[in-house]
Amino acid sequence: MVLLICGVDNEDFLPLVKTPTEAVGLKAASLPAPQTSTALQNISLKHPWTEIQNTVHNICGSKQLWGNNGNVFTFSEFQEHPENPDEEQEAQVEAGCAVKGGTLQDGRMDSRLNWVRKARWMNSGFPGLPEELSRERNPMDKVSVLQQQILTLTEEVKSQKELVKLLHKALEAAQQEKRVSSMYLTAAEDKDRLELVRHKVRQIADLSSRLEALEQEKKELEQILTLRDSHIQELKEHVQLLMEKNHAKQEVIMALTEQMAREQSDPLQEASTITVETLYKQQEEIEHLKDDIEAYKTQNQFLNSEIHQVTRLWTNVAENEKALLMKCACLQAQNCQMESKYLTVLRKLQEAVPGLPSSHAELVRNLIQEALQWDVKEKAEEGFNLNPVSEYDEYGFMTVPEYEVEDWKLLAKIQALEIKSNNLRSQEVVEKPLRDRWNSIVELSPSAELKSLIRSGIPVEHRQRVWRWIVSRHCGHQPDHYQRLLQQSKSTEHPACRQIELDLPRTLTNNKHFSSPTSQLIPKLRRVLLAFSWHNPAIGYCQGLNRLAAIALLVLEDEESAFWCLVHIVENLMPADYYSDTLITSQVDQRVFRDFLSEKLPRMMAHFEHYRIDVSLITFNWFLVVFVDSLVSDILLRVWDAFLYEGTKVIFRYALAIFKYNEEEILRIHDSVEIYQYLRFFTRMILDGRKLMNIAFNDLNPFPMKLLKNRRLMHREELEAELCELEQIKAAYVKERAEQGPQNLKEAVSEEEEEI
Repeated sequence: MVLLICGVDNEDFLPLVKTPTEAVGLKAASLPAPQTSTALQNISLKHPWTEIQNTVHNICGSKQLWGNNGNVFTFSEFQEHPENPDEEQEAQVEAGCAVKGGTLQDGRMDSRLNWVRKARWMNSGFPGLPEELSRERNPMDKVSVLQQQILTLTEEVKSQKELVKLLHKALEAAQQEKRVSSMYLTAAEDKDRLELVRHKVRQIADLSSRLEALEQEKKELEQILTLRDSHIQELKEHVQLLMEKNHAKQEVIMALTEQMAREQSDPLQEASTITVETLYKQQEEIEHLKDDIEAYKTQNQFLNSEIHQVTRLWTNVAENEKALLMKCACLQAQNCQMESKYLTVLRKLQEAVPGLPSSHAELVRNLIQEALQWDVKEKAEEGFNLNPVSEYDEYGFMTVPEYEVEDWKLLAKIQALEIKSNNLRSQEVVEKPLRDRWNSIVELSPSAELKSLIRSGIPVEHRQRVWRWIVSRHCGHQPDHYQRLLQQSKSTEHPACRQIELDLPRTLTNNKHFSSPTSQLIPKLRRVLLAFSWHNPAIGYCQGLNRLAAIALLVLEDEESAFWCLVHIVENLMPADYYSDTLITSQVDQRVFRDFLSEKLPRMMAHFEHYRIDVSLITFNWFLVVFVDSLVSDILLRVWDAFLYEGTKVIFRYALAIFKYNEEEILRIHDSVEIYQYLRFFTRMILDGRKLMNIAFNDLNPFPMKLLKNRRLMHREELEAELCELEQIKAAYVKERAEQGPQNLKEAVSEEEEEI
């Protein structure tokens, strides 16, 4: 067997059987079995040689060996003596050594000797090649025969390799089973034998499960094959239908071809059927048609030239109209500015009326009354207005504030003229390009460009969409959460319910949607505030939240969206404890703002310190409600656009920008009472939102968020220490009063007794 393996020219195609080299026979069988598992462990040892022969016969089939049609297991053809007797003797010695000890039978030895002889015979030349063939044929025939012989031998070598591999596996399985049987026979106790039997049973169960899996796979493959056969049948039918259609089309083509050939074969006969009169009429019709075509071409050219001229005239008219409208807008803006300056002069004279003579004072009053009646006259005289100032804006805010003081009505008129002038000047230059940029944005995503656009102000038609997007990025909407809060507020009355009812009539009194108790947004605002008080029990309700929720309702319209916007402002944008009972973080922000005011506007801060002006009395409400009821609606909503996107840093920027916007006017006032009076309403005088925005985001740079956080942390520690000290002083005072209380009470009683 070893010689046969070495005779085959292939490296490591047959792995060696790892068996003991010192012991054979029963001694080798009694040794423990190797741990490696084989796929042929279940081959029976009852008739191993017969099974090997049957397996080889099944593999080889009717395959014929080259030579004399011998089978690989037919050893009769190797009965002849080899050419070298010494080699035969050496093979016999090697075969005898392989079975030393006399443990193998004679038949087994003969078969091994036959294998050795066969290997020797295969390693020799071509014994079956007749010498007469090589002598009779020419070299080319000899070469072709040899090549055919080489191919045959190559195929035979491949088959022999497969056979040897199979025999090796069978032999290894037989040895393995023999070792297992020997272990079973040599087992000392029934327990060990029982374990071996169980191992075999497990192997049988494993093979059974594998067989079931293979059968199941076979069934699935059969089903797939059936489906594919049906699909192939359908395809065949489809192909047959297409072939029939193709055949029918070919028949039609052949018929048309034959008809065309017949028509072309007899042109003279067809021409004879057309009379001379018919040809004359057809020629006349052709001439008429040619004349009509020429007339239409001429008419078309004339119409095209007219259309071109009309289009050019229309373009020129449109450009002229646009230029005239721009000129008219500029003139109206200038007129508004002149009127505003005129009214400002009248206001200055109004302030000086007590010191004027009676005739002059009466003249000033008449001029003021006449100026206040200009709107009525303009509406009656003008047929149109380029940019009229309506009473309310898009969100219901009053464009012209109503002042209760009679002297301030002139101020309201000045504000209206300034608003109209700013709108006329910025409509074509700023607002239209900005609106075009917003229209080009299809999908919103955080970017530097979007940040710049939001700082410039979101147009009315895009503001609701952008606010919803900002809120949804930071607040995951919980389904039915808002409805559950409303049900809870209906079933249980919140402690803050009374305070909410008191604040509802005082919310946005300059807005038509909240000015009346019967307004439609009042119930929505009530539900939003009650839902938030149940959503955040740590805060509940704080004065100022009503204004924040009202602005969210005006823009978003849907009360659930307004609720989540309020949640985003209080819980995400504002620091913790901003709306708590102590408002500690709000007080911290006021101290931080004073620091920034000293750094960015040192002259103004020195002016305030000189006249002992506490800026926090004015700015505290700015921070708490984000400038609601302080700025005009157009500027207010632009501040909110940037605030919702960037956070509280925007409040600091705009608060500083407001003071810088009016810095010169404030520095000209040298009385503390007048300064406080001016600071009460000076934010309403800011009407140029573009200028304020440039101051906030350009003139005040740099403004790092890290600096703001550090300042907040420092001042919070200082404020907490001060509050702790105040609590200690309060506790000591209460303790002292508690100790002195009974003694004073006794003294008071004794005095009364003395009086009695």
